[in-house]
Amino acid sequence: MKYDFDKIIDRTGTGSLKWKNGKSMLPMWVADMDFETCPTVKEALRKRAAHGIFGYTDLDDNWYQAYMSWWKNRHGFTIEKDWLVFVTGVIPAISSAVRKLTTPGENVVIQTPVYPVFFNCIRNNGRNVLENLLSYDRENASFSIDWEDLEKKLSDPQTSLMILCNPQNPSGNIWDKETLSRIGKLCYENHVTVISDEIHCDLVAPGRSYIPFASVSDINKKISVTCVAPTKAFNIAGIQTAAVIVPDKDLRHKMWRRINTDEVGEGNCFSAVAVESAFCEEGGKWLDALREYLWENRKIAEDFIRENIPSLRVIPSSATYLMWVDCSEVTEDADQFVDFLEKEVGLMLNSGVHFGGSGKRFVRINLACPKAMVEDGMRRLQAGIRKLKA
Repeated sequence: MKYDFDKIIDRTGTGSLKWKNGKSMLPMWVADMDFETCPTVKEALRKRAAHGIFGYTDLDDNWYQAYMSWWKNRHGFTIEKDWLVFVTGVIPAISSAVRKLTTPGENVVIQTPVYPVFFNCIRNNGRNVLENLLSYDRENASFSIDWEDLEKKLSDPQTSLMILCNPQNPSGNIWDKETLSRIGKLCYENHVTVISDEIHCDLVAPGRSYIPFASVSDINKKISVTCVAPTKAFNIAGIQTAAVIVPDKDLRHKMWRRINTDEVGEGNCFSAVAVESAFCEEGGKWLDALREYLWENRKIAEDFIRENIPSLRVIPSSATYLMWVDCSEVTEDADQFVDFLEKEVGLMLNSGVHFGGSGKRFVRINLACPKAMVEDGMRRLQAGIRKLKA
């Protein structure tokens, strides 16, 4: 293999949030990867650091071209330069959107279980969360949209915004064109703007692709703000670099004003360099190799659970490096379960309780690590469940 994803890298002593509890613990929770980033990114950052002056930095055409070329070549979506606005992160962008596109007391629809910080973005700004619970089919281990409930909540006069997760975290669903078009039409008819979080879009199964929300129709373009970044796919979350894609001129102006009012519209001296060096030909080759490795990891974990821990049920996934696992035969309280695993076997997972919806009977497992860690994690999970049942 040209890229060594099996390499074990000691992250202790680097301020890593994921590894803050030390080497004896195995953290498979927070969504960053235990791999070195793409070689082109490492080299570009080294070169920029060697310059030795780290002053205020502006964007040039290379930053815009990197996003435009990547989305056209990798995702079949032609983006115009004017549609792009820099922001330090996807979550700052979502929070800015909530503040600018809604008023206190209004409703924001999210489809749960979903990334927990969405709740914070809404509630911390004095808005109301409306959960459109994804329908869970346990027999087929799948999630789907409850359309009747979604239409009801979008039609509430107090609903002004929907935050979509595309691809969906934690289920790993890749929403198809028909689904995205239907969501757009419902939102347009009810005067609801869509914030589409597409940060996981490059982390799809080999041979699969995702569909950008704004690409499916003129309606979707008109009513949407799409949040994108290379940070998940290239493991550079600490660089603090992202963008919003906003085709509609008036909506884009609102977002630009709020992002700058919130002072999250200026990057650091590495922000553009990281993007340009990730979204390139060599970056694409590295990403394709990474995706192959991640889905090998997923197969290792799925096979182990099926053969050794049949009381757990894995939700098949087409995107993200996160595995959503139904543990309802083991526990009714995922919080207590993850606390037990951490204490008894040193395995750190995400409790599904914080994802809303049916999440209280699920855990989320991060598979973005060397195979040896995945295998260790599965053994610890098995040992923990044995102790729990003893």
